[in-house]
Amino acid sequence: MSNKKRSIKSIVITVHPKMSGVNEQAQQVSDFLQNLGVKVEICNTDNCDLPGKLANGEVDLLIALGGDGTMLRAGHLTAPHGIPLLGINMGRFGFLMQLGRDEWQDCLPRLVNGDFKIENRMMLKAEHWRGDKFLAAFQVMNEVVVCRGQVVRPIRIRAEVDGYTLASYVADGLIASTPTGSTAYAMAVGGPIMPPELRNILIVPVAPHLTMDRAVILPAGACVNFYPSSDHQAVMSIDGHAPVMLKNEDRVSIKASEDQVKFVVFQDPGYFYRNLSHYMEQNPSIGGLK
Repeated sequence: MSNKKRSIKSIVITVHPKMSGVNEQAQQVSDFLQNLGVKVEICNTDNCDLPGKLANGEVDLLIALGGDGTMLRAGHLTAPHGIPLLGINMGRFGFLMQLGRDEWQDCLPRLVNGDFKIENRMMLKAEHWRGDKFLAAFQVMNEVVVCRGQVVRPIRIRAEVDGYTLASYVADGLIASTPTGSTAYAMAVGGPIMPPELRNILIVPVAPHLTMDRAVILPAGACVNFYPSSDHQAVMSIDGHAPVMLKNEDRVSIKASEDQVKFVVFQDPGYFYRNLSHYMEQNPSIGGLK
């Protein structure tokens, strides 16, 4: 975690376009920051040239106002340019968000004064290959999932690590996760929880059937290949986005990305465990938190 002081003069607030009350909250945050002497713009990725602004160095910091999905989209935008990212939670869960909707007024003056830390979060790079033909590449903040499609039957997935077979799975799917993603889908299927600043790749099967059922933690330097095989549909999903259709023996190649997401953090390093305990005790997804 870095304590380096940063000059914050230009901020973009990106919002979830369909979340109730988010535009009003964004305007309040914007007015507050402008009174502190910061240039602020409000937008979402659908209606402004946010990628261009980030690439041109016009933005010192991005504030994501919404839930974890908003934070994931924002992380994909900021990571290639090394721009810090702060999340203000307007959703139900908000595990990736640093501040609640009632906390930002106390922390934003610290933000403008450079009184915050940067937590570097590992990302993955996933490539889709068909034989020797390269089809697409994806940057991954949470997880890559290779899984069955609409037919409710398991598929076969062979996993290789650095060219050697790790296991052949019969399962609903196989997850390759970052430490950040260990508290997302991987946790839901029984995977271990990893501190966010680790640099490891987590492999977790989804509903394995008479096959290896243990999670495996790999070093960041590992290269992982998934080879699906099925007589029905198999797909790949990146960070919960729309599925990509796979054919038998397509290769999904996964390794550590050169990019990383720079989370703005105001709390001490123990915040992760306090938040984890809090969410476990009062799961906001089922109404535990209001």
